[in-house]
Amino acid sequence: MAKLYFYYSAMNAGKSTVLLQSSYNYEERGMDTFLLIPDIDHRDGIGVIATRVGLKKQATAFSESEDLFVLCKQRLQEKPNTRCVLVDEAQFLSKEQVFGLARFVDECGVPVLAYGLRADYRVTPFPGSTYLLAVADELIELKTICHCGRKATMNMRIDDHGRQIKDGQQVVIGGNEAFVATCRRCFFKGDSGK
Repeated sequence: MAKLYFYYSAMNAGKSTVLLQSSYNYEERGMDTFLLIPDIDHRDGIGVIATRVGLKKQATAFSESEDLFVLCKQRLQEKPNTRCVLVDEAQFLSKEQVFGLARFVDECGVPVLAYGLRADYRVTPFPGSTYLLAVADELIELKTICHCGRKATMNMRIDDHGRQIKDGQQVVIGGNEAFVATCRRCFFKGDSGK
């Protein structure tokens, strides 16, 4: 039975690396995968899933208004050997897109693996994550560590001097230069370890 999976973590836990490894595992066995990434994340180019360890793969970029049920169903019609849909940066999905992916799993019998953050640097849940936590069949936490050695669960936004930024818009695209994963204790103390 196909399921909707949500793999979540703080930043720098290797979500994109795990996604690309999962895709590779399917492809190694002769099965097609469908990689998706929101077009809002263009750090490495539009439609590119890239990892901190240097892995990159082309993906289909989608807009915030795109119907993912329709997009995935079209892909399945074009490539009937598609056995898995993998979504990077799933926190940027809309409620309708999460429901569209769930519908695709239920109606088409193809698993969907979504990877993303639970909350932003202000400790506000992302819409995509909120609905994935509510409707996914399986929730899997990927772990990373804080500079203090505890499990990191928070995403701290930092300035050029390593000081915590607490205010601003929810969506800020960036990597290690703008964010650091911390435990809750270090997050609320404002200790970025930098």
